[in-house]
Amino acid sequence: MLYSASTIGIMAVGVAMLMIGGEFDLSTGVGVISSALVASMFSFQLNANVWVGVLVALIFSLAVGLFNGWVVMATGIPSFLVTLGTFLMLRGANIAVTKIVTGGVASPTISDMEGFSSARALFASNFTLFGQTVRVTVIYWLLLVALSTWVLLRTKIGNWIFAVGGNAASARAVGVPVRRVKIGLFMFVGFCAWVLGMHQLFAFNTVQSGGGVREEFSYIIAAVIGGTGPAEREVITAFGEPVVFRCGGRSSERNVGGSILVSPDGDIVEVEVEGRIVLPTRARQIEGRVEG
Repeated sequence: MLYSASTIGIMAVGVAMLMIGGEFDLSTGVGVISSALVASMFSFQLNANVWVGVLVALIFSLAVGLFNGWVVMATGIPSFLVTLGTFLMLRGANIAVTKIVTGGVASPTISDMEGFSSARALFASNFTLFGQTVRVTVIYWLLLVALSTWVLLRTKIGNWIFAVGGNAASARAVGVPVRRVKIGLFMFVGFCAWVLGMHQLFAFNTVQSGGGVREEFSYIIAAVIGGTGPAEREVITAFGEPVVFRCGGRSSERNVGGSILVSPDGDIVEVEVEGRIVLPTRARQIEGRVEG
């Protein structure tokens, strides 16, 4: 159970940091698989040391994060839409490239290649503690949590992250490098995807190219349930902005002067209009009043 929590937690740390910074990433699930596939196929096809593939995969994952952050900052398009596009591109590329290169839907086995044993010892080993077997991912998860907590609460960068997540325009006005902070957060998510991707590759020797779909929601839910404060306001509410909410199985876009709290399944939990909390059963009445 602790092992399962750690494989979600590694990505949830990066996702939570990004959400605190006021952004969103839907490409994390397939990003993990992409990183693993790059490491595996690069090493196998070039008959190179496995560590070469690991390094190339790290560069690739950071580049994906850089791309996401740059597009968001350069265009002003919401990160939800940008990373949705990245999700679709990576998902298609994972399947198509794997099919072209290997003729199948899974990466080739690399367990007999040079460097595999040492890489597996780093990314997919386990040890015994108090009579219990502990996977190394648990250690990586705890280290990432400790590092992220220290950065947020004890460093200038942490202050910057809170500032850009609260109000990017105000943060920019007082000298915070908003662009660099947000791009850096997207790249940190890419780094977390690389760590988890390497674990999956060296734990199972092969990777299914169609994997990772819908895993991003597990990471987001874990981050929110874990108590990501500013993220909740940025992600699940909107004040005076066009929002999409689901009511009676239909999606409608309205300019709502309040906030809408949506469950992970897309159902309205509560709606606040002009400072008053309204139950979901009155959602249609709110919709009519807003239109009027």
